[in-house]
Amino acid sequence: MTEMKYHNPVLLKESVDGLNIKEDGIYVDVTYGGGGHSKEILKRLGPKGKLFAFDQDEDALLNALDDERFTLINENFRYISQFLKFYGIRKVDGILADFGVSSHQFDKAERGFSTRFDADLDMRMSNKNSVSAYDVVNTYKYDDLRSILFHYADLRNANAIANKIITSRVDTPIKTSADLKEVLKKFLPKHKEHKILAQIYQAIRIEVNQEIQVIKELLEQVPELLNTGGRLSVISYHSLEDRLVKRFIRAGLFEGEAEKDFYGNVNVPLKKVGGLIVPTKAEIALNNRARSAKLRIAERISQ
Repeated sequence: MTEMKYHNPVLLKESVDGLNIKEDGIYVDVTYGGGGHSKEILKRLGPKGKLFAFDQDEDALLNALDDERFTLINENFRYISQFLKFYGIRKVDGILADFGVSSHQFDKAERGFSTRFDADLDMRMSNKNSVSAYDVVNTYKYDDLRSILFHYADLRNANAIANKIITSRVDTPIKTSADLKEVLKKFLPKHKEHKILAQIYQAIRIEVNQEIQVIKELLEQVPELLNTGGRLSVISYHSLEDRLVKRFIRAGLFEGEAEKDFYGNVNVPLKKVGGLIVPTKAEIALNNRARSAKLRIAERISQ
């Protein structure tokens, strides 16, 4: 099989250091991609160690590593517990996640992730997904479109953009990225065109792939999966993701207040390890994708 080209993994050393790897431990890389983080984990594992990796993108299978300690699972990481049980694994020593779209997906024009190319509106991270960007743009009701653009892209004029999409698709479906750009041209001033279009694409992509819901489902399974002292190492790229991770580590939930015992002590399953880690200027210069990355590390408290 031909290996797919992926860019350098972000915060490679820092994120893998955060796992505090034991040579005979069991680890999971839930966002395999080009395998950069997985390769680094395997370097630090002994012959009895195990690494399981998840990636819903069929292209990632072309990068599968030939190592008897390694298993690549072509599924969404929201099913992490279910598939680990299939392999006889109920507890692990570390979980690494690098959220967001891979550079490979952005660079493959026909996937429709990038504003740089004219392509069909797709944006699915897996061909198994039933909903594409075309469906979101052409079938979603006004209230749903407005909500997506406001909450996932932080666009103050989300109502006007949603209304323009709704009225424009009546006569002719919006099929390609060029069609969408043409429909929205009055909202794209030259000096801000790329930024605003990127925000709109982000909102549609998050909806297509249910990214926020999927991250929540993963995080909710982490406490039960991690052994005491096991680590979670998570790289996020936008504030929506990072807020979920930060809040879950701090409170063990996404809304409301953490449970307290009779003495007022907060009862949470994880404790943060160190502070927020961001890429150095040198890494950003080498890999522009790293510019918005934020790494948080947590450890499973005794159960």
